[in-house]
Amino acid sequence: MTLATEQNEWSRTRSEPSSLHDDELEVHQRISTLAAAIRNKNVDQVLSHYSPEVVAYDMLPPLEVHGIAAYRHNLETWFASMSGRINYQMMDLHISAGDEFAFCHCLSHVTGARTGGGRADYWVRVSSGWRKVNGEWLVAHEHVSMPTMM
Repeated sequence: MTLATEQNEWSRTRSEPSSLHDDELEVHQRISTLAAAIRNKNVDQVLSHYSPEVVAYDMLPPLEVHGIAAYRHNLETWFASMSGRINYQMMDLHISAGDEFAFCHCLSHVTGARTGGGRADYWVRVSSGWRKVNGEWLVAHEHVSMPTMM
């Protein structure tokens, strides 16, 4: 993904940042920095977006993760499987936020070189629940899944 593509990411959201109210805009900005941390495979920066008590349903085992330490393991495993930066692009991002809680969902396209050779190219569905804690938006619950043909 080029820098221009990263900067143009917001044009693919359902709500442009200029039309969001303050809480939605704050969550939007947090999602932007979270996506950048994923692209750079920076585990600590990614986890700075999550509540210590996060509950996540992830694609990597264990499928149900409780707490930031357990989620760190999944992120480290995923990042180690990818060589270089991860191309991570969010499509159709939806944000609904109130004073203390926010809900977001989007489709994300992941591409990049795999550590063992070959390329990753897949889509995931991401839904996340955010809480405002001491003035900072943190992911309290996340669900990542991959569509399959049945």
